[in-house]
Amino acid sequence: MAKLKRLATKEDYIIEVLSPLSMSEIGDRTKDYDVLTPKQFGTKYKDLLFTPTEFTWNGNTHQIQYNHCSNPFCRYHGMPQTKFATKGKPTRYKLSGVSNHKSIKCNPDPTRVNGEEVLGCYTSTLSNWSVAQEIQRLVQINSVQDKEEEYEFHKEGCIAEEITPFNEPDGFYKQGKSRLGMQRFQCKVCKKKTALTPRRDDSITYNQKRSDIHHLFAKLLLSRTPVTRTCEILEIGRGTYYDKLELLYRRCLEFLERHETKPLQKLEFKEMWLNTDKMTYYLNNVRQKGMGGSLYDDVEENQFPTHILVSADVLSRYVFRSDVAYDWDITLGDIALDTVLQKEDHLNEFAKKYARYPKYSHYPMPPSANDTQSKTEYYKELAQVERRMKYTDGLHVGSTYTTIAHLWLIKRLVKAPEWRFVTDEDNSLMTSINRVFSKEIRLSDAHHFLCQTDKTKTRKQAREEFIQARVDLVNWGTMQGFGTGSLRKLAFLQLQELFEHHHFHKEVSTSSGTHLEYADNPILHPLATIDRGLRSVDCTTNLSSLEPKDVAALILNINDNATNTFIQQIRRRLSILERPLTTARGDGKSYIYSNFNPKYAQMAITILRTYYNFCFANKSNGTMETPAQRLGITNKKFDLKDIIYLR
Repeated sequence: MAKLKRLATKEDYIIEVLSPLSMSEIGDRTKDYDVLTPKQFGTKYKDLLFTPTEFTWNGNTHQIQYNHCSNPFCRYHGMPQTKFATKGKPTRYKLSGVSNHKSIKCNPDPTRVNGEEVLGCYTSTLSNWSVAQEIQRLVQINSVQDKEEEYEFHKEGCIAEEITPFNEPDGFYKQGKSRLGMQRFQCKVCKKKTALTPRRDDSITYNQKRSDIHHLFAKLLLSRTPVTRTCEILEIGRGTYYDKLELLYRRCLEFLERHETKPLQKLEFKEMWLNTDKMTYYLNNVRQKGMGGSLYDDVEENQFPTHILVSADVLSRYVFRSDVAYDWDITLGDIALDTVLQKEDHLNEFAKKYARYPKYSHYPMPPSANDTQSKTEYYKELAQVERRMKYTDGLHVGSTYTTIAHLWLIKRLVKAPEWRFVTDEDNSLMTSINRVFSKEIRLSDAHHFLCQTDKTKTRKQAREEFIQARVDLVNWGTMQGFGTGSLRKLAFLQLQELFEHHHFHKEVSTSSGTHLEYADNPILHPLATIDRGLRSVDCTTNLSSLEPKDVAALILNINDNATNTFIQQIRRRLSILERPLTTARGDGKSYIYSNFNPKYAQMAITILRTYYNFCFANKSNGTMETPAQRLGITNKKFDLKDIIYLR
């Protein structure tokens, strides 16, 4: 039987990220810190730019290195740094840009191999070390561990305190069972009685007060009931509310481990259509306890825009992950310790352990002997950091780092030889896909599509476009003499005809030959939607090897309904993540229900994701099914009680 579970913590080391620094290099950095200028120091210690970072997870070792070209049409896409064995030994990439915005540029290929052209692309640099740390964070917040109980079988001073019923059962009397059916033991020397903790299957509500409210609590949470109203209805305090939220979150993680992770390990999909999008909500930035009042008049912004990454299957609408780009466990003290040890204040961003925190990748240090920073600039920077320490715990994570970690974990969770990605024109999403799936894109096993709608249209305009698109499609089919009334069939035939001459790439001629480049040449999808009207579709990867009918079949499936539907569920079902309200004065927006701890936003979204995937059925192909049923990982619709009580 399974043990009781607890949420994983940083101390569990589920993923162990290996430091790329040796003790000798740390010693060298200490010696050079006062000798070199910051620019010279950063140049000397730039080797981490192309050095893979290693980490171990579930007994397996993984390596990541994402500083490479991210342009799918460039010959160097996804290829590592190397030196060519020609005159001067030129490298594949060179570093360029200013200190905080470094890029790598694709150098010309001296081998002059025929085929794809080197396009001289500029790609923003990332810290591989920090990407690994973000993968570690996302795994940790979505994991549970066995709860190991520490028993006291003896009174203080007992001469037999070294023995337990597990290693010396003869040293104890059995004293019956507790009301939960667990064995009691009594030491034969000091006569102390101790009852064992029940297993998970023995008591699902062990150590839980007010266990009768769990089901109603979950229904209120998923019905956009504010925290205060929930406490009034259930007659509980706020502390109990957040305890119940954590319990429900833990049960969802246990449920997902059993009904999502394990079934997906046994399945292999022929083709995976993944729709990824970002949602922004505003985190209330409040002072920590004891930091208020007139003595603390140095204020920060009242709201923090916070990103939530959502990825769902286009066809079944199953949501694989939903992650908040915020680390609530990090402290500026942790960053200060590593800055002192590793001298990270003089490094380029790509070499820093904490590069994923955009404004706080290092802690301000007093100017060194050859520093270019003045004391005035140092005190100004320090004041900003000290002010931040008075507010909400934790730090925002750069959305590119969270997206790369998010996609890397999905790639390990879902087995599929071919991938299709649908996003809007968000650079952090596009570059993340092009880095994480670079091998698949090079082999034409993965393609990325853009799907965008005009959000300024009114509902009336969208409906008019929807009706007109249907009329136009039927009229086109009649003129062409097709004997079908199926709009989807007509849309496919129209697209097939269109792609006889339309391409998403362009052919560019140079002195060395011709090559293909992204053309930025979108089309309007023939099937409009009633709520958003027509949408434009484009492809940023190379489709030149496919026939028009194959391209048409791909384009027909492109939509962003999967993530849009789930994001709407977030807005409509979770009080702390709903849209802002207009103030009574009418001159601004109010975020009165936004919480000040994104940990609770992560918990609430995971609870909603579990409910949405396994309990929320809707009509598809004439049958009422949940996303999990359509994906094929379960054959039944679950209930909230199945999740809460782990049936």
